[in-house]
Amino acid sequence: MEEWLLLLDKSHAIPLYEQIYRQLKQDITDQRIPVGKKLPSKRKLSEFLSVSQTTIELAYGQLVSEGYITAVPRSGYYVQDIEELAYTESAEVKEVITPVRPAAIDFSPGKVDPVLFPFSKWRKVAKDVIDEHAAHLLQLGDPHGDVELRNEIATYLYHSRGVICTPEQIIVGSGTEQLIPLIIRILGEEAVYAVEDPGYPLTHHVFDHHLRPAIPISVDDDGMDVDALQRSLATVAYVTPSHQFPTGTVLSAPRRAALLNWASSNPEHIIIEDDYDGEFRYAGRPIPSLQGMDRGENVIYLSTFSKSLMPSLRIAYMVLTKALLERYKGAFIQYASTVPRLDQHMLARFMAEGQFSRHLNRMRKVYRKKLQLLTEALTPYEPAISYSGDEAGMHIIVTVHKQQTEPVLADLALQAGIRVYSLQDYKSGQATGSPSFLLGFGGLSEHQIERGIEKLMNVWGIQKAEQR
Repeated sequence: MEEWLLLLDKSHAIPLYEQIYRQLKQDITDQRIPVGKKLPSKRKLSEFLSVSQTTIELAYGQLVSEGYITAVPRSGYYVQDIEELAYTESAEVKEVITPVRPAAIDFSPGKVDPVLFPFSKWRKVAKDVIDEHAAHLLQLGDPHGDVELRNEIATYLYHSRGVICTPEQIIVGSGTEQLIPLIIRILGEEAVYAVEDPGYPLTHHVFDHHLRPAIPISVDDDGMDVDALQRSLATVAYVTPSHQFPTGTVLSAPRRAALLNWASSNPEHIIIEDDYDGEFRYAGRPIPSLQGMDRGENVIYLSTFSKSLMPSLRIAYMVLTKALLERYKGAFIQYASTVPRLDQHMLARFMAEGQFSRHLNRMRKVYRKKLQLLTEALTPYEPAISYSGDEAGMHIIVTVHKQQTEPVLADLALQAGIRVYSLQDYKSGQATGSPSFLLGFGGLSEHQIERGIEKLMNVWGIQKAEQR
């Protein structure tokens, strides 16, 4: 199937089905795929690209709806004659990837609320850091990150997440996708990774890119299935225990104990704990980190400031065990920090002055209110829909109890100007169960949340219980 080679970036915000749709549309428009050519079956293309058949179905469905291909019953999909369209596109347009279909309301799980960011406080910190007395910051600093920032991170982690570490154990990097390859390097070529299924696609992409085997382990209401992990050949478990992505479940206490016991049962076993949005919990006490519960030094802790401050800051960090820290020092003796020192010192001062804690407290209240609005808007439509994962984080899972597929429902929403995110896109296997979607609320206004749910239920043909 060499002629159908499609380049997919599983870490990109653009859904996989849309990446496939764009590339096929461009190839058809440019006549690289001739008129009348039969496309691969959904099963064959899904196996070739290592994506679900649902993803292919949605891509093909969009191409059919726009007239680029036609579906012949019991035969397959064939390229339509669009010669006139190809000639009407200018050279300038053909150099640009087809833009994402606009959505007035985007329930992205990855966006934050920018309105209440403390710009004046950040500006003051920047002014204090950037002056003639900071000339030394123009030189390269500590390859692990400047000690001022690592001190603040260590203090913050101990008080807020129960992480027990010294500043020396902390490595600062420009993002999770930059830190995970470093972990892969120090764990060696023999490591076999277990990942949550469904799980964070960026992580899967990083493991694939570095040719490391990754075994999908199912997730249920209690988090990762540790029994399945124990039966696997995995030596490293990548988990999001405080708020599993994307299901929103919390790793239960028995599972936490079982996972830590699995790690301590073999000196080669390691847990990578990704606590990407552990700061935002709205019910009960904060969930303590696995790292703080670990007594065998088997946990690597990962987190970032993307959700707590801003995605564009590009500052993340990991906490290595003492043994792995020594291995890290040997492997990366020539390594230089990927985060500008000025940014590090601005963040360190922002934290030292208490501004970071104040901002977090403020945003917890904001996101709690948005979550409440979202669930209140959804509740009247039960039991036609149900939702879960509303204890923490900045998105929930909405399940639609109708005999329609996720691709169809997602496309109906997009036609109405609403973008939702299919849970199937985060799974390794085929679609099972009722269609489910991630609805993020962090980047939406209160009005957009209420209006978005109203329009979404309308386009899906779901009425409020009192109207049925």
